Amino acid sequence: MKVKNKIVIVTGAGSGIGAAAAKHFAYHGAQVVVSDVKLEKAQVVTEAILGDGGNATAVEANVANYEAVENLVEQTVDQFGRLDVIVNNAGIGPRVMAKTADYLLTDWDNVIAVNQTGVFYCMKVALRQMVEQGHGNIVNVASLAGLKASPNNLSYSASKFAVVGMTKSAAMEYATKNIRVNAVCPGYTESALLDKLLAARPDMDEVLKKVIPMKRYGNATEIAEAIVWLASDSTQFITGQTITLDGGTSL
Repeated sequence: MKVKNKIVIVTGAGSGIGAAAAKHFAYHGAQVVVSDVKLEKAQVVTEAILGDGGNATAVEANVANYEAVENLVEQTVDQFGRLDVIVNNAGIGPRVMAKTADYLLTDWDNVIAVNQTGVFYCMKVALRQMVEQGHGNIVNVASLAGLKASPNNLSYSASKFAVVGMTKSAAMEYATKNIRVNAVCPGYTESALLDKLLAARPDMDEVLKKVIPMKRYGNATEIAEAIVWLASDSTQFITGQTITLDGGTSL
């Protein structure tokens, strides 16, 4: 992976895919800004990276707050002089899975604020910096739910479809500016969100694995591999793409 010495922000890096991506970047020699809405979680990941000989710093940021996003990027540039990569991973799911007519307004508002508006804020601020410095790379974490129907999960699905659309639009806008924008679309991946889905009904594990040709869930490290690859100098002719990692589920 050609990411050595790159300055990388990973949002939602306190757990799951974000934590795995932060560690994977550091393993390959990047300087990682580990960002999370909960500073203590970001610090745990940062300490793990430092303990393994990597380079990382923790920054608290709520991506649904524009000023917090501006501060995150400003802190990074002030400390390291540039921003090479931002991984927009921070995301949440609804508190209650429900059909559209019964969907909670608070779940809609909260999920859209983090998963969709938060990605927009991060892209807006990061792109401003990347245009100024003359290069950059954005990797957005979307979902299989941004490519196909996800019943009883309207806000999450809507937000992830939006991330796919924003990725493609921004990729076209900045293709001549030495800035690439891509997305990964994980399928069912071991995470807190999957745990919540499995808890919805006793047979859910069996139901889900029936639609996954590989008959297993993905793990965060597998998704992290794709994120770091897209962010690396090994993929310089790739932009505007959605890389699906789902064990064949979309087939």
